Amino acid sequence: MKKVLSLILAVVLCFGIVCAFASCGTTNYAENNTKIKIGISGPLTGGAAIYGIAVRNAAQLAVKEINEIEKDGNGPLGLQFEIDMYDDKHDPTNVPTGYANLFEGGMQVSLGTVTTKPGLEYKVLSKDDNVFFLTPSATGDGIPEFSNGYQMCFADSNQGGASADYFNANYQGKKIGVFYKADDEYSKGIFDQFKAKLNASFGTIVEAPFTGDATVFDSQVNLLKDCDVIFMPIYYTPASQFMSQGATTVKANAIYYGCDGLDGIDSIEGFDITTIPQEVSYLSHFNSNATEGPAKVFIDKYNAAYDEVKEPLNQFGAAAYDCVWAIYEAMKVAKANGKEIPANIAPSALCEILTEVFNSESFVFHGITGKTEGDNKSDISWESTGYVNKEAIKYVVKEANA
Repeated sequence: MKKVLSLILAVVLCFGIVCAFASCGTTNYAENNTKIKIGISGPLTGGAAIYGIAVRNAAQLAVKEINEIEKDGNGPLGLQFEIDMYDDKHDPTNVPTGYANLFEGGMQVSLGTVTTKPGLEYKVLSKDDNVFFLTPSATGDGIPEFSNGYQMCFADSNQGGASADYFNANYQGKKIGVFYKADDEYSKGIFDQFKAKLNASFGTIVEAPFTGDATVFDSQVNLLKDCDVIFMPIYYTPASQFMSQGATTVKANAIYYGCDGLDGIDSIEGFDITTIPQEVSYLSHFNSNATEGPAKVFIDKYNAAYDEVKEPLNQFGAAAYDCVWAIYEAMKVAKANGKEIPANIAPSALCEILTEVFNSESFVFHGITGKTEGDNKSDISWESTGYVNKEAIKYVVKEANA
């Protein structure tokens, strides 16, 4: 009997040690929270900082508005919110430390990561602790792999497929070229889906890939110089370099068409987009230059709160604004359905509440991203896979020179 008891105690002790290192979801670091804490991991410094800064600013703007509604405990939830963001510098190796800081700092719900590579690390860590996340801009298909993950942005395959649909409908008879990064999951993933859905009637498309940290694209420019439309499923830095190097070589009436990685290309320091004679456009779910409707209302609020030159708005920020509001609206639905959501709720408990709402066919969020009509906001819902459903738009950053 003593041997049996000793064995049981040993097993219990070992399990306790394992749980201490693996979290096991038992520790509620939010137990002393007086506000619901929303964690974010994203670049606030480095080459992708323009994305992270816009996400932080817009999320803070949403929280400020929600807290005003919830002031003095008189709102629908009787709760206040706050943002806690970690600078991952768009480097996945920084994510474990950042995630631990956020989680142990009381994070109860999250916007995940701003970019995809860090997000692939973040999703595993958040799964282990069952932390709900709704990312504004990590577009990788594998980001919402587990039941706790959702996207406000279009997944890469959705971007590639939606772009192909647009090309099929609008660019028949045109010579199509593609400038992409062959060793990047974001770029290659979008291109593969684009190519798979593009009508066979286009014939052979001209591919001009690059790899690594290339900055000189003479050979790619030469390959694509006679194309009518150049698809660019890449981030804005190499895109701007290609455009500058091909400004007088690529057909002046050619169209550059990218995805969300091109957002912010007109705000890059040292790059004057007005010197590019070609049209520059991209698939988007938000028009950063809207002159009317819900998008315009948000743009005015953002620019009044932040320096639009030093911290410009982009669709990443708009999506983050929608993320915070969507989480808030889902919590309101849950409370109306009888769920208790105290300020110190454990992340795992809140995750179960939110996933139930987001997986419901009746939950439709009305946001500023996606296609809006007049003064009406867009309709946004989610699949059980975590992928978002909303209508995309083509956003022209710069018209072709006359």
